[in-house]
Parts: sequence; C-alpha cells; structure tokens
Amino acid sequence: MSKKVYVNMCADAIHHGHINIIEKARELGDVIVGLMSDKAIVNYKRVPLFTYEQRKKIIENIQGVTDVIPQHSLDYEENLRKVRPDYVVHGKDWRVGVQKETRDAVIKLLSEWGGQVIEPDYTEGISSTALINAVSENGTTPEVRMRSLRRLIELKSIVRILEVHNGLTGRIVEDTRYSEDRTIKQFDGMWLSSLTDSIAKGKPDTGCVDVTSRVQTINEIFEVTTKPMIVDADNGGMIEHFSFMVRTLERLGVSALIIEDKVGAKRNSLFGTDAQQTQDSIENFSEKINAGKNSQVTSDFMIIARIESLILKAGHDDARKRAKAYIEAGADGIMIHSKEKDPDEFLEFCQGYKTFEPRVPLIAVPSTYSGVREQELIDAGVNIVIYANHLLRSAYPAMVKTAETILKHGRCEEASSQCIAIEEVLTLIPGAL
Repeated sequence: MSKKVYVNMCADAIHHGHINIIEKARELGDVIVGLMSDKAIVNYKRVPLFTYEQRKKIIENIQGVTDVIPQHSLDYEENLRKVRPDYVVHGKDWRVGVQKETRDAVIKLLSEWGGQVIEPDYTEGISSTALINAVSENGTTPEVRMRSLRRLIELKSIVRILEVHNGLTGRIVEDTRYSEDRTIKQFDGMWLSSLTDSIAKGKPDTGCVDVTSRVQTINEIFEVTTKPMIVDADNGGMIEHFSFMVRTLERLGVSALIIEDKVGAKRNSLFGTDAQQTQDSIENFSEKINAGKNSQVTSDFMIIARIESLILKAGHDDARKRAKAYIEAGADGIMIHSKEKDPDEFLEFCQGYKTFEPRVPLIAVPSTYSGVREQELIDAGVNIVIYANHLLRSAYPAMVKTAETILKHGRCEEASSQCIAIEEVLTLIPGAL
C-alpha cells in the first residue's frame, strides 16, 4: 500500500519551487495537497489573486498530485488527523521565523502515529509573495480594485480600513504590516474622508472641496496603490447630481461611497447638535439611494447609507426605521454613526440590527468611542471598521513640533531627531532608484 504524503500550499502564484516540492513528495508516495482556503490566506496575507476553486484546478492538473483538500487555517491539525499521512513535506524555510511554531506542532502531532517531516532544500531566488508583490507594484485595473472590497467582506471577519488623503498616506496603507501570533495584520483598504481631504488642503470641512478636486486626489492615490477605496461623499448632493457622482467614482475604480442622510449646509457630524444640522426625510434619501443604484454600470460598486439619527439625538427607533428603509431602497451597506465616547449607544443599534432580514454589511467608525476593540465589533456583527482620520491627526502635531523646534533653535539640527533620514526619504517610494 502506498504511503500518504501531505503538502500544504497557498499556490496563488505557481512557480518551480512548488514543482520541486511536489516532485520530492511524489517520490515518497501518494501526494495529498492541503490547499489553503481563501479565508485562511486572507487572515495572514492579502486577498489571493485566484479563488480556491481556480487554484485547486491548477494543482489537480500537476503530475503526481493524487488529491487536493482545503486547509482552513495555518494550523495543520484538522487535516493531519483526517489524513494521518506518513510524511509531511515542506521546504526548510519554515525552520525559522513565523512558521517555526507551526513546524514544531506538526512534528509533535506526526509522532503520535510515527509520521515524519521531510524538508527538501528551499528553492532559492523565488517566492510566491515576491511574485505577488511584483504584480502589485505594477498596479491594478479599476475593475479588479473595485470588486476586491466585496470579496474582502465575504472572506474576512472584519475589513480594516484606514484614512488616506494623498499618495504618501496611500503607500502607508499599502505597505504597513504588523506580525502577531503567526499572523500578519494589515489594512485592507483606504478611506478618503471629506474631513481629512479638506483639512489637508487647508480648507474647512464644509463641502468647499468640489468633486473635481476630490477626483484628482483619488487619481493621485490610485497611481501608487492597489487596495480598494471607500469615498466619503457627504450627503451626495442633489439626486440628479448624485447619479453622475456614482458613475464617475465607479469608472475610476472606487469600491464604495458613503452618503449621509442630511440636507442643507455641510457641517461635520461630530459637532452633533451643537451645529445646525437637518436630517433628510426617509423618502427623499431612499430616492437618492435608488437613483444611485440605477445609475451604476457594474454590480460590484457599493452605495453605503450613513444614518445620523444617533448623532442628532433622534433615537434608536428612528435609526432602525431608516436602516430598513434604506436597505429596501437598495443600499449595499449601513453605517451607523455615534459621537459618544463609549460604544454602548452604537452596540445597542448593532444588537437590534442582527435581527434584520434582509441584512447588508454594517460599518463602524469608532473615532470617538475609540476604546472598542475589533473583536468586540466582530462580536457585534460589524463587517467593516473605518479608522477615519488618524493619519492626518497624528501627522499634524508632529509637523507643528518640528516647525517650533526649528524656530526655537534657529537651525534644523535639533529637529533631525524627529525626522526620518534624508536617504530614507529618497527611497521611501518604490522606483526611486
């Protein structure tokens, strides 16, 4: 009877290193590939270029592969207990770094039935991650970028979005990583905020930055990034104009826009009842949503309705009533806003929202109730969290401090400790050399 050999793979970009591993495994017996599911990959990498079924079809057609089964996490245990392989084949690269803990667990588990780990030499000079990064550096198309948000919502327990206001902040969202517990955390997409886009231009957040200017900012960010973007469109303007805005943003490759159910002169929601703000009627705002949905060309673009009932002290009953009406009008998502410093008001809405049928993705913007953790949001049924203004808010005090330091000392030497090196600036953006 043939020995059973287990090989784990993502296989999002097949190269000769994968073939080398499979050839070694084939020498030992029947090769069973544990192919990482889309959800498993997205929890420690970016959304895979190809779906699980597409990747499976490729692997099934490689000579020597007997079977392909899904592996739903970085943990091998479920599949190894199911297959009880005689061998697990993996390149030597997992002896160090974030995979070492996984390797140790696999060896311990295999010892229960006398299985072995076989570790061929790692194929130098090639890696799937490097190939995918190279593809990313070449950019993306509007269609691919736009549809990626819906795919993220399907695959992730929560989609993590960070504010951007220029190309450099876009690169921060694109590149920033944090390793923790064998996973790599990153931001999934970008939020172009009306507030930070206006303030970055030195203008008040009163709607004085027009659509043309905002489109220019979007284009500048899109030139140097690949991740999806959600755009803050204030109240969307007149219904007739909103349809054109939808088509413009959709054509650029924006994944979604958020419009708030207010009318009249633009005032930032966080002023609450301290500023004169008027909520739109349910009928008029529903008509606007419907007009936007009818004007879009693809099914990938999303229109998200932002409900201001809690901000304006209209209460939870009004917020729930509006949410149901906006979903019926065609809204692809609901954002419920709150300016309270604790999340109780927001979480109360979430509790009621869980009972909705139909239900669309729920979006949280915890700018004021900032103590809430992502896991609490997941438990509350939130699908997207937007960190709406933090890059601009953190940059401004740092720049003011540097300016004051130069004035105080009459030179810039003391300010140097607050700055990255000039050499680092020169190579900050790919392609600088």
